[in-house]
Amino acid sequence: MKLSKLPFGKEAIVESIADTELSLKLLEMGLLPGETVALENIAPFGDPIAVRVGEYKMCLRLQDADCVMVNVIS
Repeated sequence: MKLSKLPFGKEAIVESIADTELSLKLLEMGLLPGETVALENIAPFGDPIAVRVGEYKMCLRLQDADCVMVNVIS
């Protein structure tokens, strides 16, 4: 599932990041494969979104979140 499609309040584990250039930026910010993320906030018009990564929140455009593949934790 893409991070941009993660249901509000659900947690997931990052599998991979498709875009190579974007992956370097996200890796530097702590969004690593194996890291737990959760959708915490959505802007009024749906873009950007805020996800919790570890102990902090990160804002991402939906276009960037589309490149992040996650597995939902049941």
